[in-house]
Amino acid sequence: MTSTVAERPRLTAVRAAWLFDGTGSALIADPTVILDGGRILAVGAAGSVPAGARVLDLPGTTLLPGLVDTHVHLAFDSTADPVGALAGRDDAAALEAMAAAARAALIGGVTTVRDLGDRGYLSLSLRGRPDLPTIIAAGPPITTPTGHCHYLGGGVPPDPDSVRAAVNEHAERGCDVVKIMASGGSLTPGSKPEIAQFGLPALVAAVDEAHRLGLPITAHAHGTPAIEDAVAAGVDGMEHVSFWTADGVDDRPDLIEKIAARRIVVGATLGMAVVAGAVPPPDVLARVPFFLANMRKMHQAGVLIVAGTDAGIAPVKPPDALRHALPQLVGLGMTPVEALRTMTSVAANVLGVGHRKGRIAPGFDADLLIVDGNPLVEQGAIHQIRAVYAGGHPVARNTALPKTRAEEFIS
Repeated sequence: MTSTVAERPRLTAVRAAWLFDGTGSALIADPTVILDGGRILAVGAAGSVPAGARVLDLPGTTLLPGLVDTHVHLAFDSTADPVGALAGRDDAAALEAMAAAARAALIGGVTTVRDLGDRGYLSLSLRGRPDLPTIIAAGPPITTPTGHCHYLGGGVPPDPDSVRAAVNEHAERGCDVVKIMASGGSLTPGSKPEIAQFGLPALVAAVDEAHRLGLPITAHAHGTPAIEDAVAAGVDGMEHVSFWTADGVDDRPDLIEKIAARRIVVGATLGMAVVAGAVPPPDVLARVPFFLANMRKMHQAGVLIVAGTDAGIAPVKPPDALRHALPQLVGLGMTPVEALRTMTSVAANVLGVGHRKGRIAPGFDADLLIVDGNPLVEQGAIHQIRAVYAGGHPVARNTALPKTRAEEFIS
């Protein structure tokens, strides 16, 4: 009887001009990162390459951890009518389109996403695919029968018992997080962002049941009444937090202080790509300066903010929109390095994967975004993508590396 021993994968050494490790306050010069399959084996100085390793030599580039988007919708296709487009697809076609959106995010350097609203739990079947980002899935958001995003299949009566049952179903299906629509939204006809959809007792029931089952819960909350109830109910996170009113935006420093004191994570809806002929709806566009002003106040108050792009809901929200959040985070008062931490290690911690995502460090997943230039000096460098690695695998891109900077092999 003979036995075979699988050959150990060859180590890969990635060398660059700079490295941002996900947690530091400055870039590290002349780094070498050693990849051992899907994990990072070591991070060292130039020249520290094990014998026999394959070398990817990329002068002039910066190594970053793969980006982490805390709020995407893979089921929406970033067109002018994403809801109508989804309605026209059966589950097989929808799943194919979702996989394509996830691949586009990965090509754009987003190696981990949290899908906060799919149709019929489709996103759960995409988890674990090596050709896609790491996906953390909420399934269809819990909403009212005709409420915001009810067409995704999560509509339930707004009473505590029905909400508890819905949270249980999500847990039984294997969801990673619970999403509840505390307010209406502008993507659903007949729904209004300023109107609360669930009373406080129903939100308390949702939080209690999610926590009993060991799941985090985040609330979609635009209008001030919904924000107040979500805070009182004890949610772990809130999305948008725009303080939307019927005719503008509220100024509520008292409520901001409560959010900060209770350490509720705010998913700021940032990251907007420039797309010819595409602009947000007028009612949104008019409120944007006030949204950002409130976000600046939250940052000043010590609220933990992450960037959740809402990717998929419009042409200005492509799957890889997160890179466009960098200057907006800086505009909230963060330094460029704080903004990069927010998009990497901070976001990974919020999603519960901070032990393996969001950092370039030994033992962490080999998720890398490699860009030309230095994004701390020139923020636009984050869009100059040279290469992306996900789980140690290079992500195929439309353009090849220049021959002068191609991979070389040493022994």
